[in-house]
Amino acid sequence: MENIYFIMIVALVVLAVADLVVGVSNDAVNFLNSAIGSKAIPFKTIMIVASLGIFIGAVFSSGMMEVARKGIFVPGEFMFNEIMIIFMAVMITDILLLDFFNTLGMPTSTTVSIVFELLGAAVAMALIKIGASDSQTFSDLFTYINTEKAFQIISGILLSILIAFSVGTLVQYVSRLIFSFHYDKKVKYLGALFGGGALTAITYFIFMKGLKGTPYYNDIKGMLEGNEIMIIFISFVAWTILSQIYMSVLKKNIFIPIIAIGTFGLALAFAGNDLVNFIGVPMAAWHSYEAWITSGIDATAFSMKVLDKKVPTEPLLLFLAGGIMVLTLWFSKKAHLVADTEIGLSRQGEGAEKFKPNTLSRAVVRFTMLVFKYTNTVLPASVVLKIDKQFQKPVVTVSKSKSHELPAFDQIRASVNLMVAGVLISIATSMKLPLSTTYVTFMVAMGTSLADRAWGSDSAVYRVAGVLNVIGGWFGTAIIAFIAAGIMALLINLGGPTAIAVLLLLAILLLARNYITHNKKTKELKAEDRLSKAEGNSIQGVIEESADNISKALKRVCKINDMTIKGLINQDLVLLKKAKNNVNKLETEIEDLQSEIFYFIKELDDSYLAASKFYIDVTGSLQDVAQSSSLIAKISHKHVNNNHKALKKKQATELLEVNNKLIDLLNDISEIFDSRSFEKIVPEILDRKVTLLNHLEESIQLQVERTRTEESSPKNATLYFIILLETKDLIKSNIEILNLYYEKNEQLKN
Repeated sequence: MENIYFIMIVALVVLAVADLVVGVSNDAVNFLNSAIGSKAIPFKTIMIVASLGIFIGAVFSSGMMEVARKGIFVPGEFMFNEIMIIFMAVMITDILLLDFFNTLGMPTSTTVSIVFELLGAAVAMALIKIGASDSQTFSDLFTYINTEKAFQIISGILLSILIAFSVGTLVQYVSRLIFSFHYDKKVKYLGALFGGGALTAITYFIFMKGLKGTPYYNDIKGMLEGNEIMIIFISFVAWTILSQIYMSVLKKNIFIPIIAIGTFGLALAFAGNDLVNFIGVPMAAWHSYEAWITSGIDATAFSMKVLDKKVPTEPLLLFLAGGIMVLTLWFSKKAHLVADTEIGLSRQGEGAEKFKPNTLSRAVVRFTMLVFKYTNTVLPASVVLKIDKQFQKPVVTVSKSKSHELPAFDQIRASVNLMVAGVLISIATSMKLPLSTTYVTFMVAMGTSLADRAWGSDSAVYRVAGVLNVIGGWFGTAIIAFIAAGIMALLINLGGPTAIAVLLLLAILLLARNYITHNKKTKELKAEDRLSKAEGNSIQGVIEESADNISKALKRVCKINDMTIKGLINQDLVLLKKAKNNVNKLETEIEDLQSEIFYFIKELDDSYLAASKFYIDVTGSLQDVAQSSSLIAKISHKHVNNNHKALKKKQATELLEVNNKLIDLLNDISEIFDSRSFEKIVPEILDRKVTLLNHLEESIQLQVERTRTEESSPKNATLYFIILLETKDLIKSNIEILNLYYEKNEQLKN
């Protein structure tokens, strides 16, 4: 029997390593985004600073391990075998849950995950014990669970979301009113005060939150506690003087050290406090195992009161854990994906939005716009104008009469993000309030972006929808963690070692599947046939770049149409679904190209403005090609998915013949664009176009005759007509593109 529990300990250790990897991949967003988003510091420098913070925080984190031992449940109410089931259920659930969120690129709270997993598994085990007892009832459940702690955590979640967003919005709004976006001159006079305040907040946060709970905190506890106001005042004066010296004597940018120290502080606090979320449970299991082995008592009779005692964590284990976290930070692609979500939601400029608007996001935006509209009517017009002036973004000259907007996720916003997050976490720690660092840092970033007017009328519904999705995911995390861990505990209790083996195998398979899926998506984003936006600033440059896009698009249309027609003829729903998904991706990429037209036009030199009209026409015709291919794919998928009648043999033969000729034509057109042999457009391609269009007309006429005499299925006839007509439109759109290139090529020759 001892071997079973030893194997469980080994499994928990392996799970702890995996949990460190998936956990850091998710929580890296907490301390990286402000520095990355502002681009104030080189990326490698950011990573080095964050790595130091993580490693130091991990080595000093042993005091926080008590959460996993006795923070959620009452250990003395459980026996050793029951505790091991709880811990195993928690770790399996935690890895799968965090990896799921990482794959989606959604930041979630590892603290809330582990807490509700412990709660769910403990509740499940307590209910099993109550069910097996003749004397206990459901009301005895509260003797097993630390209900007060659970309530504190839930209330902490709600408070941290509201307070972080509100304070972040207020502080950023005031900061922008003071400095505006044109802050270069004002920084000379007010930068030292801002630096003093920000660095005081951040360093106070490092000591009060980053070091609190570490075994070394007791050595400096007497100096810190009770002297907070004096420490803050002295720190503010010292940092203000140093900031002025840094700016005046060294002629350096004060925001860079603020961002660097803030990043270090958040990384330190993350590792020092959140490491328990990843290795706290396995370490508690190991201490339980040691106590049980020493006792010599049967596993079902050995009470776990031993977990009530404080046990120091082995420094070597903390050292190893810190190393794993640092390596994950550097090499995890999923960490970058999670970071992209927050940066995308808080960026100042327009661009492709990750989230789709919903009814709630539209309602929130409409209500907010009404509030601002009413506020503007109440305030004097002169005040409104002065405020608006402070929020006008600067411009940088690109050519004589041309300018374009600077990105506005600037160093002030990054500094405010780090400062406010640090202060809020420090206050919560001093008041012994539970909160999630993920929730605080994310909501502060959202609040500052709102205050900075980053959410304009063109992006607000998308950004609000994204924030609501993330917040919904947080609450979903708690519910899913609670239920899933409880189910895991029940399965392990029923199945014993067999259930553990099956669940571990399932976890490995799911992790592998998510890893493969993520890699596949990453490769798709980097695929050679993916369309790229135009960056040339001359007509010749646009011709070259857009010719590549057309060639890639036509090759993909060939594959999509071929899959569609073959899938339709063979009633192959899988092939049709693949064609439908592929054409959706193509349409999305073309929409992205069109969304960049605004920026493309703004970046053109005055002497090359003719390139904009050409690029607009080409992109529009390319969209027409994709839409025709899309309609053919979608209506074919719908036809087969609804189990309508298959094509008749004559229809299938005609359609295959048309499709083969179409593919040959598109391949030849694609070759022209690859080789830039635009002189071949006339007369070769145009003659073949006429032949193919005539063939389509004949097929349409044959179908008309069949419909009048022998066709009995209206769905079948409608489908066939739509495919032929959309194929005609697809060919005509291609010819429009060819004519554009032929005419422009002839103009350039002359």
